[in-house]
Amino acid sequence: MRFGTRAAVAGLAALATITLAGCGDSSAGGSGGKLDVVASFYPLEFIAKSVGGDAVNVTTLTAPGVEPHDLELTPKQVGTIAEAKLVVFEKGLQPAVDEAVEQNAKDAGFDVAPAAKLEATGANFEEHEEGEAAGPSGSTPTGTTKPAAYVEPAAATQSAAHTEDAAHTDDALDPHFWLDPVRYAGVVQAVTDKLVEVDPANAEAYKQRATTLLGEITKLDTAYKTGLADCKLKTFVTSHEAFAYLAKRYGLTMVGIAGFTPDAEPTPSRIKEVQDIVREQKVTTIFYEELVSPKVAESIARDVHVKTAVLSPIEGLSDANSQETYLSLMRENLQELRKANSCA
Repeated sequence: MRFGTRAAVAGLAALATITLAGCGDSSAGGSGGKLDVVASFYPLEFIAKSVGGDAVNVTTLTAPGVEPHDLELTPKQVGTIAEAKLVVFEKGLQPAVDEAVEQNAKDAGFDVAPAAKLEATGANFEEHEEGEAAGPSGSTPTGTTKPAAYVEPAAATQSAAHTEDAAHTDDALDPHFWLDPVRYAGVVQAVTDKLVEVDPANAEAYKQRATTLLGEITKLDTAYKTGLADCKLKTFVTSHEAFAYLAKRYGLTMVGIAGFTPDAEPTPSRIKEVQDIVREQKVTTIFYEELVSPKVAESIARDVHVKTAVLSPIEGLSDANSQETYLSLMRENLQELRKANSCA
């Protein structure tokens, strides 16, 4: 299934206290005077629970182990959205959620896309067609060219409608804001402001927890800046084109095997293109992700005699990493990138 066209069917220790306070399975419907909040997928769930703490009941629409792009809602979930006081989602990422909010929760819906300042990064959001090149995305190291579709931040439209309209063009806005800590911090602040607006009685507690979370995200950004500042290699290859914002922020170049759809089968011509890039640029590692099969990445790695490793797009947790958090997974990603790119 392709982006925008899926059928819509009815310091970790510092964060330990605020995160655990909202981590229980709870349903929107409410009890004890808590605010009922629905989060569409994990990165937004993490913000809602971390900032909301014990003042909120958070329900997540994307269950552990489910690929968020493929989400279809049950009637019960649609009812949960209708009953919630706040629904935090990213318009254009999960069409089923967009439709449910439009039909059942217009007043409660809060689209984070404007706060994320989405851009057209040049990442290809469709399956690669035979003979169609899908080159590197991200920042522009010496010897490579910036994707033709790339739009500088000041020129990028923030319209969520544009996201859907452009989903099949080079101007499609990249939804993966959370893999850039700076963009993620902007969304944290926006969600915090919305919580304060909806529930002013708990405003100070929300603001305090947000300050703590934003402090951890600032540390994360600093760790990436210093950790990736001096790398022998600047190109990394990944199965899912989710890391363009990260690449641009920290001076790397992403090469995606598949397009926006993580489990799409790349064409033979695309596989050859990736193999050529790996050989020419002496890439050491082919990255894959937890929620989809690694068979294509493993096959390419075998053919070009390099390693494979996990680079998490952090779209959702699974049984294998259920004890992780956004912050810990981002730090693990940093270590994997440092190893693969021979960073000092």
